[in-house]
This record gives sequence, C-alpha cells and structure tokens, in this order.
Amino acid sequence: MYLNLNIGILGHVDSGKTTLAKALSAIASTAAFDKNPQSQERGITLDLGFSALQIDLPDHLREQCVEQGVEKLQYTFVDCPGHASLIRTIIGGAQIIDMMLLVIDSEKGIQPQTAECLIIGELTCRKMIVVLNKIDALRDPIQQKKTLERLRKGIAGVLSKMSFDETPLVAVSATTGENIPTLVEAMKSKSFVPHRNLDLPFMFAVDHCFAIKGQGTVCTGTVLQGKLSVNEEVEIPKLKLQRKVKSIQMFRKSYQTIRQGDRAGLCITQFDPKSLERGIVCASNYVHCVHAAIVRLKSVKYYKRSIRSKAKFHITCGYETVVATILLFAGEAETFSYAHQYEYVEEIAAERDATSRNIFALLEFETPVLAYQNALIIGSKLDSDVHAADCRIAFSGRLSQIIRDGKYTETVLPELQIYKHKAKTGSIQRVVNENELIAVGLFKKSANNRQAFVGLGINLSSGERGIIQDTFGASGKVKLHFPEPVAADVLKRIGQKGPSPDGEVKVELRFKKFLFRKNAKQQKVVQ
Repeated sequence: MYLNLNIGILGHVDSGKTTLAKALSAIASTAAFDKNPQSQERGITLDLGFSALQIDLPDHLREQCVEQGVEKLQYTFVDCPGHASLIRTIIGGAQIIDMMLLVIDSEKGIQPQTAECLIIGELTCRKMIVVLNKIDALRDPIQQKKTLERLRKGIAGVLSKMSFDETPLVAVSATTGENIPTLVEAMKSKSFVPHRNLDLPFMFAVDHCFAIKGQGTVCTGTVLQGKLSVNEEVEIPKLKLQRKVKSIQMFRKSYQTIRQGDRAGLCITQFDPKSLERGIVCASNYVHCVHAAIVRLKSVKYYKRSIRSKAKFHITCGYETVVATILLFAGEAETFSYAHQYEYVEEIAAERDATSRNIFALLEFETPVLAYQNALIIGSKLDSDVHAADCRIAFSGRLSQIIRDGKYTETVLPELQIYKHKAKTGSIQRVVNENELIAVGLFKKSANNRQAFVGLGINLSSGERGIIQDTFGASGKVKLHFPEPVAADVLKRIGQKGPSPDGEVKVELRFKKFLFRKNAKQQKVVQ
C-alpha cells in the first residue's frame, strides 16, 4: 500500500511542463506526455496528462505512514496544458491536486498564464514548489546566476501577497536532467499526509474513457472523496445509469479498493465510452443536475474589473464549465439560510477585498450542471482576449445550496429574501385631527397595491413618526395615524395657505422591496 499525492504541473505555454513530467516520472498512464495526435501535431499540451513516481517514504512521514500500513510514497503528476484558451482544462485539473509545481521559463520569467496558474493554485491547494526551468539556455554562469537571483526576488515578492505556505524555488533543466534530483528532494520535504475523508459518498472525476473488448469500459480518473471496492455499484449521473465495477487498476496493478486521492482506472460493465468523455462517476443519487445554486463568493483580488449583478460568468465545477448569470447579495452571517434577509448588491469591485461583508451570489446556469453540495466552483470571464495580460479569474466559492427544480423561479426563488431599500415621498394634504393626517403623492393614482402598505411606518419631515392607517379614494390618498399628537406648529404649517417659511411638511415611507415577491404584502418597513 502506498500514500498517493497528486502533484499538479502548471505554467505558461512552452515553459517545459511536459518535459519536466517525463524527467520526473517512472510510470506513464494511457494519457501521458502528449500522446494525443493533435498535441504532437501542434507541439503543445492540449489535455491533462498523468504519470507517476514511487519513492521510499521520507523520514518525517515514515512513522505516521507505517502505522497506517503505508510502505511507499507515490507522486501522481497531473500535467496541465498552458495555453490560455485551455483554461477550462487547467481549472478542472487543478481541482484534483494536493500540491503544485509552478514551472517558469528562466529566460522569460512570469508571464500572463503563470499568474493565472498561481491564482488557480491558491484556490485549490496551499503547497507549492516553483520550478525555474530551462537553465541550460543560460549558458554564461555569471549571467545565469544574475538572472536566477533576479527571478527569485521577483517571485518572492509576488508570493508574499499570496496564501501559499513556505515555497521552495528550484532551478532545473528538464531537458538535460540538471538538478532534477534536487527537485525530487524538495518534493519529499514538502510531502505530507493529506486529510482523506473516506466516510463521504464515493465520487470519482473521470478524465478519459476507452473500451476493452470483452471486458467493459475503463474510466480513468481521480477519487475526489470516499472509497470504492470491486463489485460495488456506481452511478454515471450524466447518463442516468447505474453499473457494477468489475475491476480496479492503479498504474497497471490490480487493487480491490481505492480511496480519496487515488489515481485509478475503473472497469465498468455495459457502458459506451463515447457517451462520457469527461465527467463524474459516483455513489448512487449523490450528484445531480443543478439548474441554479447559491454560493458564498470570494473575489479574486487580481481580477481588475467589477463583478456586477446580472452579469454572465463562466462557472467551472469539476471538469464542466457552463455560463451562469449571477445576482449578488450581502448578509450578516457567514452561512446562507432561507430564513435570513439579504440586501441586494449591485456590484463589488474586485480590487476591494469583499471580506468586509459576507457576499453571496445566486448562480442561474444557462444549461444544468452536474454538482453536489459544497462543491468548489470558480467563476471566470473566458470570453475576454486570451492575449491580454488581465486576469480572467474573478471569484470562487463552495455551493451552499443547490437548486435541482427546473421550475425554481416559481418554487424556490420566492423563498429567497433578497431586498432593495426603497423610499417614497409625499406631502400632507390636510389635517383630520392632531393624531390623523391625509397624505397624497406616496402612490400613483393607478396604483392598485396601496392596501399592502397599511401598517408600515412613516416619518414626517418635521420628525414625527406614525403609520399608514388606511387608503382611500381614486387619487392615491392615504390616512396617517400618529400615536403621539402632532405638534401644534406643524399642524399650523399644514393648515396655512401659501408657502410656509419653514417649508412644506413632507412624509417619507421607507421599506424593503423583495426581488422575488409578486406583491407588496411581503414588503417590510426599515425601522
């Protein structure tokens, strides 16, 4: 038995990630090292690649691992593409990693996609090693020393503003193998026993499917949570199928059971591999088609544009990316509840850290997405120029609520208490008595919902507080009641003809208008 750590290899296109994966690996999967014909034709990585290296347990992990029956440490390398147009694949791959190797071309330094990979890594893991690759291109030893020192200072400055823990920097040449053993030692020193929750329902991120004649379909991927044994049933939610697992392999060796974090291949019966290129295999009735969701939003400080309500963003959940319209709202508690009231938010500026308020977002997906409670999502603007230096990753969060009902606008949204502050102003037409006044102008003559405002509080411009007692007439009049008699000088100002030196007495009604309520009966006064 071995401890598996998934190591994501990320970086700008042509920084040497796949060459580094080859230099580090001893075992290749069926999807490794740009075996895709299109990748070979274009000379760049177009899809995720997987390979592995098994080593002896480092000293600082040996005692803990031996107690758990673990004999070896395995690194499973997730080689992510670097081209800007493939960011969906990069984000999907990054969600399965425990640690990250950020590969930087020593001659070019930090480039636009290097910065995006840093952000993706910060959202998905906290452990990273920076690999300064292609040092063989810096042939002059003096120039090499100066260049690497300058890079180290610049990278250290960037990392000081991020939430990674202590980050080693290792200069290597993946082509010649120079300092590759040093990098492996750095990986060993950063290795840890990750928290694996085996009690959660089984979930498996599939990245590749192929058929084996006479046996079934093999789905290769990574266990996101839980565990699975041979002969257990799994569900393919995209196809609404339940099938039995015939066998399990990890890098060509057969196993009876796999656990969270393992890279494996599942042989599943009676299932067409062409129907599932990439997706989820899971415990029955766990992952569902979701039409909308609510997330506590964490904005990315490097995203320089505003995040606005009613804007469209690309939402990545696992390996799926779909377009969603967002609606922002703020509340006092960190945890969302339908029982709480929330204030509508027009926009947040990402350069201002949104942690001063608990910002939530309603995501309405244009097409349903396969998701589950507490799933990680990443919001991006992927329709912007891929050649621009701007960060395209806008926010992240975990799904607080998933909404599976396709008619959620009628069944669920009316329960969502999101409001806007509203105010109406009118004037006092006449005095009934010292406790009752008649006001006009608060409502249009044609308004048919005035009765719903009866009982709401109002303020006079002179300071008195009362309530709307009743509505009458066709001209939008309302009767106001005051628990304390209105001051005599105010009544005099209302009753006198012509302009008053102290100004006209105005009446103001302040209330909450709930976005998803069909009538004003649900509107409440702001006291």
